[in-house]
Amino acid sequence: MRDAVAPEPLPLWPFTGREDELRLVRRSSAGARRGLVVTGPPGRGKTRLVTEAVRGTDCARIAGIPQAHRMPFAAFAPLLPESVTLHRAVRLLSGVRTLLVDDAHLLDDSSAALVHQLAVRSDTRLLIVVTDGAPVPAAVSRLWTGELLPRLPLGPLPREETARLVTVGAGRAPEPLTVNRLHRLAGGDLRLLRELLGALRGHEDLTPVPGTDEWAWRGPVPLTPAVREHTAHLLTRTDPGERETLDRLAFAEPLPVELDGPTGPEHPMNPVGRPAGPAPLDLAALERLEDDGLVHVDGRGAVRLAHPLHGPVLRAAAGGLRARRLARAPEEYGPALDAEAATLTALIGQADVRTVPAPVGDWLVAEGVPVPAGYAALRARYARLRGEVREAAAWAREGLCTTASARSGPAGAEAGAGAEAGAGVGAAAEARAELALAEAQSPALASVRRPAHAPHDPYDAVRLGAPERAAGRLTGVFAAHADALTHADGPALDRAAGELERRGFLLFSAEAYAQAAAAHRDPGAARTARTRAVALARRCQGARTPALAALALGELTARQRQIVTLAATGLSNRQIAERLTLSIRTVGNHLYSAYTRLGASDRTALPRLTDPRPTGPRPAEFQEKQPA
Repeated sequence: MRDAVAPEPLPLWPFTGREDELRLVRRSSAGARRGLVVTGPPGRGKTRLVTEAVRGTDCARIAGIPQAHRMPFAAFAPLLPESVTLHRAVRLLSGVRTLLVDDAHLLDDSSAALVHQLAVRSDTRLLIVVTDGAPVPAAVSRLWTGELLPRLPLGPLPREETARLVTVGAGRAPEPLTVNRLHRLAGGDLRLLRELLGALRGHEDLTPVPGTDEWAWRGPVPLTPAVREHTAHLLTRTDPGERETLDRLAFAEPLPVELDGPTGPEHPMNPVGRPAGPAPLDLAALERLEDDGLVHVDGRGAVRLAHPLHGPVLRAAAGGLRARRLARAPEEYGPALDAEAATLTALIGQADVRTVPAPVGDWLVAEGVPVPAGYAALRARYARLRGEVREAAAWAREGLCTTASARSGPAGAEAGAGAEAGAGVGAAAEARAELALAEAQSPALASVRRPAHAPHDPYDAVRLGAPERAAGRLTGVFAAHADALTHADGPALDRAAGELERRGFLLFSAEAYAQAAAAHRDPGAARTARTRAVALARRCQGARTPALAALALGELTARQRQIVTLAATGLSNRQIAERLTLSIRTVGNHLYSAYTRLGASDRTALPRLTDPRPTGPRPAEFQEKQPA
């Protein structure tokens, strides 16, 4: 069992990732609108959202009080006299322009009735915050079920915004697999994310990523008081059958529900390839755990823990002997990794790279267990095709680390020959190639390796704006993209971009939308395509390709474009200042602003953002055989 001390205080996080919701909340309290109800699970950021929305405005604020249901108008104590009737309270508050009601699910009945009457009879605009899953007074729930006020369910922050918050909290950027893990464990709970990050500051399981300024987290989850409180309903289960079931799932999920006897290693519901004969799961305990929302049984009868945090917490809380009894050897996960790899390979072959779960590989890497280099290379390839270039580089590095560990291990001297050694060398080569491909598309990555010879790919010609070189050599959506670009058909490029996005090719879709923006004759359609391209490009982890170069430069002011273009040719700040009759400081300020907008770390990345020529290897996933 591993306990952690209370986390250090973190700096205040910026408000990010809720721009659309912020505009909606502000509009709801403007003009003739009557307000809005914001709902969501605990820790989702509801209070921060409405607080930002009313910042700088004349707004009264109250909050529900726990255990105050029998105290009339307890929540309104700061705004009302000590003894007041409901009718008089409505009159007294009728002059309030905007009223923010936080934790409205905790309102006493009198306060809830007053809020409802204000919504019905007064001109006061109401911003109501309610936590999902908590009992809500009927007068409050009628605000949206009775259609008095619209309701805004608040979803989790996107992964990209989670990465930004983690970077602010840690003071430096985490590598993508660490971001994925934190995002997954927090499950949209920003308070839990903050607690986890605080517990990790200065932790021995944080390691620098070689060749970058990023850090990685591998190892168990620190059991801080906040994490224990968050999972108390799990850790305090006292029934022996329930706790044994939870711990078995924590170390080997998913497990099958064995209704007709034990399953063997060849059974489709035995994904980790365990030897036949382990005791089946306790069905009575499973039913109780399912009723309490702690486990989930899918359509195939596979049982998993209901929350991504539960497995790591149970493993971290297990005693040494219990962990040794339940833990699997790394090689026992081979069949599960093979199954995940087969699924990803099949999807790539179908030109469909939408997000699919691959929990075994994610879990092993998070716990610091090496994964096969071939598996890591495939995960890198899948991430790269999705446009997640930094994640692709991270997976490729995992594969190379596995190869390096194998070579330096005790058996390394004996591994120099034979089929396994050849397969290992081939997998390492694939990982190196994927790392180069990812780095070539990301100016933010530290060391860009550019091979002398790049493979030829017909679709790459389309991405570079030369579709005639791919004529007759592509199929499906890639052929449609090439044809639309050949005819400079803006609407057809939009359709191709939309299909690429639907299939998960976010970077390819961003490039197609960028090309559509240039092809459209209708200025409105061009603006829409450009907006879509920018939004997708921002989800591609800083990827910069020739097709996006004009898009990136379009985000700069005319003076910034001028300075960036000169800096890309190799001129120093002083030389640029002399040529444009500016101060050196002004040139430096413009370049700094441009770096931020372009996603570049320094001026060494600028030639790749302004030069339309390819600067690295190009993907050949969809290449058709050429005639001899």
